[in-house]
Amino acid sequence: MATVGEPLVREVSEDALLARIVPLLPPGRATLLPSGDDAAVVAAADGRFVVTTDVLVEGRHFRRAWSTGRDVGRRAAVQNLADVAAMGAVPTALVVALGLPGDLPVAWLEDLARGLADECGPLGVGVVGGDLSGGSEVTVAVTALGDLEGRAPVTRSGARPGDVVAHAGVRGRSAAGFALLAADLETLDDELVAAYRHPTSPVAAGPVAARAGATAMIDVSDGLLRDAGRLAAASHVLIDLDADAFAADRGRLAAVAEVLGEDPTAWVLGGGEDHGLLATFPASALVPGPFVVVGRVLAAPADGAPEVLVGGARPSVPAGWDHFAG
Repeated sequence: MATVGEPLVREVSEDALLARIVPLLPPGRATLLPSGDDAAVVAAADGRFVVTTDVLVEGRHFRRAWSTGRDVGRRAAVQNLADVAAMGAVPTALVVALGLPGDLPVAWLEDLARGLADECGPLGVGVVGGDLSGGSEVTVAVTALGDLEGRAPVTRSGARPGDVVAHAGVRGRSAAGFALLAADLETLDDELVAAYRHPTSPVAAGPVAARAGATAMIDVSDGLLRDAGRLAAASHVLIDLDADAFAADRGRLAAVAEVLGEDPTAWVLGGGEDHGLLATFPASALVPGPFVVVGRVLAAPADGAPEVLVGGARPSVPAGWDHFAG
């Protein structure tokens, strides 16, 4: 809610809004021409660039009652930076398109810009332009660019039988934080609530994995089981996760799960928006930190579909988030 005397979006011109938020955004090391013209210019040193886009919709992906503008800015940056990293690329730039209701405090928008800068600035990523529009709720659409630095992209389709499966990042914490907020118990565990409000991602680990010989990789945004399933399907393999690899995750979430009457394994294996990286490596490769081996790649049976197993069996918990099934 706006404080008395604080301007709202409908009370400020578009040029005035831009004048307040553009100075808060990082220029980026690959930016040749920043925002201010009809388009920015970003270097693509090897003649290619990785591109991805994602959107956050108020009421669907965040609630202003739960998250500050800075939280939303950080979340919007992280989910796109993680997608670039999952290709083995180094993120270079973001462009951000915003739909803004007239009653939105300008200060909230400035905080969103600061959140983008929090995540992009330390990585040398520029926020180099975008668009503003009116809307009935806040929408944040981000397009991210990345540099492969001369390497081949790491796709979802390269996993081979005999590879090991490794994960970098946290598991289940964002889902647990969401459950706490939904139950109005956010003070029970501030760390888990923060993991939902502004998840972090091991973005720098993506290019490290590529240099170490990763054969396939994916950003875990919709749950470990669902995204591992996407990698398995693209590679036409089975992925068998080691149940014991997640014991520490279950232990971290156990107390909160008990209070809420939930199964921590469902959060660990099915919870989305942690934005870790799941990768496969040849068995002979030295798996780089912060990746930890959590399973193995098996050949899919000739008469069976690619799938994900846990300890050799089909998992009993939900696979994860689907944007339309809910």
